[in-house]
Amino acid sequence: MTITGADILVRCLQDEGIEHIFGYPGGAALHIYDAIYKQDQVKHILVRHEQGATHAADGYARSTGKPGVVLVTSGPGVTNTITGIATAYMDSIPMVVICGQVPSGLIGDDAFQEVDTVGITRPCVKHNFLVKDVNDIASTMKKAFHIAMSGRPGPVVVDVPKDITAEQTEYSYPDSVSMRSYQPNTKGNPKQITKGVDLLLSAKKPIIYTGGGVVIGNASEQLRELVSLLKYPSTSTLMGLGAIPASDPDFLGMLGMHGTYEANMAMHDCDVMIAIGARFDDRVTGDLEKFSPDTRIVQIDIDPSSIGKNVKVEVPIVGDCAEVLAAMSKELAGRLDEIDRPAINQWWNLVSEWRSIDSLAYNPSDDVIKPQFVVEKALELTNGNAYITSDVGQHQMWAAQYYTFENPRRWINSGGLGTMGFGLPAAIGVQLAHPDETVVCITGDASIIMCIQELSTCLQYGLPIKVLNLNNRYMGMVRQWQEFFYDRRYSHSYMDALPDFVSLAESFGHVGMRVEKPQDVEVALKEAFEMKDRLVFIDVMTDHTENVYPMIAAGKGHNEMVLKPGCGKDQQERELA
Repeated sequence: MTITGADILVRCLQDEGIEHIFGYPGGAALHIYDAIYKQDQVKHILVRHEQGATHAADGYARSTGKPGVVLVTSGPGVTNTITGIATAYMDSIPMVVICGQVPSGLIGDDAFQEVDTVGITRPCVKHNFLVKDVNDIASTMKKAFHIAMSGRPGPVVVDVPKDITAEQTEYSYPDSVSMRSYQPNTKGNPKQITKGVDLLLSAKKPIIYTGGGVVIGNASEQLRELVSLLKYPSTSTLMGLGAIPASDPDFLGMLGMHGTYEANMAMHDCDVMIAIGARFDDRVTGDLEKFSPDTRIVQIDIDPSSIGKNVKVEVPIVGDCAEVLAAMSKELAGRLDEIDRPAINQWWNLVSEWRSIDSLAYNPSDDVIKPQFVVEKALELTNGNAYITSDVGQHQMWAAQYYTFENPRRWINSGGLGTMGFGLPAAIGVQLAHPDETVVCITGDASIIMCIQELSTCLQYGLPIKVLNLNNRYMGMVRQWQEFFYDRRYSHSYMDALPDFVSLAESFGHVGMRVEKPQDVEVALKEAFEMKDRLVFIDVMTDHTENVYPMIAAGKGHNEMVLKPGCGKDQQERELA
């Protein structure tokens, strides 16, 4: 029996076990939408903007480890997805984006709603396809999911002309796929693994540095085993939070521009570093010329292009984090007596001195609401068990610093691209994937505006997300940089015409709350979290002068952090220059 290309696309999704797709219909994709209408196995979530579809699929993927799937039409449907595709690409998130395209005979004619989808998306996808034959749809979809999920994950675009979705052929979905030009290495070279173990065992001042690759690669269990064996200090990037429990005594917290004092100082002074699923991003390293000057580095990454790209690496290991870490732990287990424990204890004594400086301390207030206090209360009232999405800016950093994560895939944020507007649609994907869990979107007044139309999607599908808006009436991080580096010239960072967020949320059919006093924060959050079947938008009027500390300024090293004024050692030693 023959079926249409559109029906084949939907059958492919069914055979891949896809439960939800996120999209917005349009002319070039209507055959596919008609095929979706005729079945109920794959549930389509109608967003209000195609960017929202990509972020929702992204949040779904980050919180589950399954691929997110998007369906949009040609032209502006495709171009509206670019920010979300780039967001997923930067953070290695598996996603398949199916795009309708104008009929084959019109491609290149500047037809209505035609864009060069393959050309536009090429710089920000792991791979893309233009399907030219209905007989290629099934094999292309199999390749798309395989590429998206294997190796270093990432987004894959499948562009399908409308006439191809109307043509008919027999359906047969491949059981497997093999591509000669794409063979990711997962095992890791045994000799390199031994070299890495040798270097770790020789350390006097070691640090275990982990990134988002540990979370995406489902390597948290193997990482915890390694840390438990070695008892070395460990730290994490923004994207890696939760891979090691925040409560683990060996964990120093997040490192980087807004990381803890102890994590950054340990990174700077260590003699041996093992970097696992981390790419030495500039927000982590600071000035590369000042980064870990006397350190020998072991780097584990499944993407060979990430190894040694930014820093010199002594022992490169290409492979899957989980498999390489398991192999390292197996070898380490029989060699633990080679560790110089007196030297490690001395190193821990120094780290403990740095840790005694409470670099996350802030000044409480009875008059204005401190944003850090709000996040701490959210942590307390959810027992640390919520899924937290965020947008980008000061609120993102406060969420990372003060909502401590015990498990991976609970912290959902845009790291590499830093995409404002990500938080709310990402929360949609997370809530659909985990309908019985508490999902909190921690956002800011500038970020939430960017995709606020997705409140309509939340109402349509009855998603009880809690939106926690830390409203400081500014683009907070922009304002902070203008305060520090532009002599307080606050050029266009003040939000002069904000809506009444409570009324706006209520107009979308949700519950709105405004909190203006510190003593009302806990009461409002308790009330919101008790509403299990309603989206609640909590607009918290926070101190607009509050800044994110610690901070490493541009051009500075890890040992040149700026701490909160009055925090720890002589602040004059860490003045911004």
